[in-house]
Amino acid sequence: MANDSDNVRVALNGSIFLAPVGTTGPADLSAAWGASWVDLGYLSDDGVSMEYTTDVEDINAWQSLSPVRRVLTSVDMTLGFTAMELKAATVTAYFPGATITEVTEDTVWRLDIPAAPGPDERAIGLEWIDGNIKNRLVIPRGEITDRGAISLGRSAAVGLEMTVSAYASTAPEIATWLSNDPAWALAA
Repeated sequence: MANDSDNVRVALNGSIFLAPVGTTGPADLSAAWGASWVDLGYLSDDGVSMEYTTDVEDINAWQSLSPVRRVLTSVDMTLGFTAMELKAATVTAYFPGATITEVTEDTVWRLDIPAAPGPDERAIGLEWIDGNIKNRLVIPRGEITDRGAISLGRSAAVGLEMTVSAYASTAPEIATWLSNDPAWALAA
């Protein structure tokens, strides 16, 4: 098989979207994200990291030095990113169960951060573009399960570092990835 530099992709631009669990993602690449999907806005220049891991358990037999079988025991998929915009959608995602209220009209807002937040499952969307190549990933059910420290300083923007963990839904898929990448075409 020959190397083909036309098949090398870069995520030049993109977005992370959050919606209530049960919100359907776009059915194709031309449909707009529905009104329930909230774009988190600017992300750090590190972009988004996507990780998919599997764990297996070896089954050993007395008569063999190597495993006689391996059984898949878990699948984990995560997205990591740092939101750069401090707005209602990002701060309430970072602080699960937090509520924002208006203290004085058009002047002061208050974020109440709960001491013992409950589950905060959401649907998660990711879109990234490389020229004419568009990709969309939809996780129907997930949750922000890890948060980085919020650094406040004069030389860098305040960022909200978050990791989303995908959960199994009623479908057999943990996520759905759509792409118009011609390199994905099945060999004839």
